Amino acid sequence: MSKLPSVRRIVTGHNAQGKAVFINDAAFETQLIPSGDAEFTLLWTAPDLPVDNNDPVDGREREAGLTLNGGSVMRVVDMLPGESSPMHRTNSLDYGIVLSGELELELDDGEKTLLHAGDIVVQRGTMHLWRNPSATERCRIVFILTEATAVEVDGKPLPELHP
Repeated sequence: MSKLPSVRRIVTGHNAQGKAVFINDAAFETQLIPSGDAEFTLLWTAPDLPVDNNDPVDGREREAGLTLNGGSVMRVVDMLPGESSPMHRTNSLDYGIVLSGELELELDDGEKTLLHAGDIVVQRGTMHLWRNPSATERCRIVFILTEATAVEVDGKPLPELHP
């Protein structure tokens, strides 16, 4: 099982005259997460919505968990061959874009769908897990997560679950 290439991130901004400039162009390696099922690299965070484009902080340097209360998080996830995440739910709206490989999305009722390179999933606060069905190939997916209100059933918010 070989690692996928590093992730290149280019950040733009403005100079003192208001002209667009490149602020940063760097590559980042994914790192194994404690659960052992995937490797992550954080690419950017923003502490608020709407985002303040005058904020000089490199979004990669900001502390963030899976989500960022009041803001957004973008990360690359390499799901390792044959591995699956724990079943979980976050109070977030997640956009997932599969870049390479295949990834199975399973919901808490056992229903599953298989995502391929180029597929996009919009995850809306549901209980779910991710599984890489390949025995040999990694799957790379980009996630952009924004804070969202909890889903309510019978007037009660469903709790987040972070195993």
